[in-house]
Amino acid sequence: MSAQNLYENLIACRRCERLVLWRESVAEQKVKRFATEEYWGKPVPSFGDPAARLLIVGLAPAAHGANRTGRMFTGDNSGVWLYRALHKAGFANQAETLHKNDGLSLTDCYITAVLHCAPPDNKPLPIEITTCRSFLMEELAMLKNIQVIVALGKIAFDEILKALPAKKPKFAHGVEVELNNGLILIGSYHPSQQNTFTGKLTEPMLDAIFERVNYRLEY
Repeated sequence: MSAQNLYENLIACRRCERLVLWRESVAEQKVKRFATEEYWGKPVPSFGDPAARLLIVGLAPAAHGANRTGRMFTGDNSGVWLYRALHKAGFANQAETLHKNDGLSLTDCYITAVLHCAPPDNKPLPIEITTCRSFLMEELAMLKNIQVIVALGKIAFDEILKALPAKKPKFAHGVEVELNNGLILIGSYHPSQQNTFTGKLTEPMLDAIFERVNYRLEY
């Protein structure tokens, strides 16, 4: 499948009724601070360099983040943390991102997610994760140059291990495993507000993940 066909199939997807109803109701009702903005309200496509050696896998779009802006990790606090770290590590041309036309571009990095629709309360159902897995599998087949995968959170980490078999270590921040195909999988806490506000994930901790990515890509 070509990248364009994958994009078209993804943004047209209506397989999960609960997610379709939620993403569209959020886009229609909005919140006060974004009342004048037009929400994307569809499955959020992946973003980045198709020739990338680094693949980042998140959980799902935020209801008023990527579900609003239409670009992965754009418009919410998680994106502030992620793109700041990617800019420091040389994968992003700028540290700040507000909307999908802000000039942000990624080099040698591609961002996807386990789920492409925003789930209620940021909690996808197992059947929804399974249903969306086909898109991840298509991307893994399409991205020919990937050497390192960073999984943001346990769900993303486990999904990669289902898609690309290997020994199954316990998820932890900084855990690293070589997959059966030779790719390196690195686990990281997700830069959600729940983790960053409580100090479970700090800026140096996230920066260290991408410092290790650069080390792996160099050697």
